[in-house]
Amino acid sequence: MLRKKCYIIVPLVIIFIGGCQANKGKNDSQKDDKVVGKKMHSSAKVDPSIDLSNNQLVSIIIEFKTKPAKIAVLEAKAKGLTLTLEEAKRQVEQSHQSFRKLLSLLDDNKVPYRIKHTYKAALNGVSMEMPANEINRLLGSSVISKIYPDKQIQLDPPIYPSDQM
Repeated sequence: MLRKKCYIIVPLVIIFIGGCQANKGKNDSQKDDKVVGKKMHSSAKVDPSIDLSNNQLVSIIIEFKTKPAKIAVLEAKAKGLTLTLEEAKRQVEQSHQSFRKLLSLLDDNKVPYRIKHTYKAALNGVSMEMPANEINRLLGSSVISKIYPDKQIQLDPPIYPSDQM
């Protein structure tokens, strides 16, 4: 009689433990979905080397979410989609127009800035100078993907065997 009770209790314990773990997993995935949701809806990413609390002018490069035209065409082709070069160029122009509208927000708030260069070929974006503590005004934009510091990087030339003598 004791054996029959064990046969009934063991499956119940397994079901109970399994049910708890299933619920635990469901809650974890719900939390993960919320975190992923926040990441998906987050705005532009700023390079951590930029001190956003500083009010000094900084040179930055802003990369837009829209890819340069030729790259967009190649990516579309790789995904099996059709995108003409003309349409891709229109999308690049639209991203620059949207950014210019964003600059009116800076003008309205009397934020000093200077556009140094616009990029459309290798990178879709702009380089500009503005106070570091005003960069936060740009972060809600749906146009901007990333903000980097604009700095020169110098690589050492490669060492050839003849140079080692």
